[in-house]
Amino acid sequence: PSQAEWLETQIDDLNDALAPLRSFILPGGSEAAARVHIARATARRAERAATALAEHEPVNPAALAYINRLSDYLFVLARAVNAGNGGDVLWVPGQNR
Repeated sequence: PSQAEWLETQIDDLNDALAPLRSFILPGGSEAAARVHIARATARRAERAATALAEHEPVNPAALAYINRLSDYLFVLARAVNAGNGGDVLWVPGQNR
């Protein structure tokens, strides 16, 4: 649990320096941010697999909380990386096709 709490603290610290979200964010931006978005997608896939496993087998709830916070941390980290490199790629309906 302390590791999930550490991630939560990191998320809060990174968010403090970012503009509030007013649009959906598309994965991308700088190469570094794009790589962090890939890591986030991988963490989300692992979270879905762990949640599915937990329906049939005992799974440590702290592990589920950690993987959830990890994917959120990676999202905010990608935003922070992009903040220093031109900003996030925002979703604009009908424009990002």
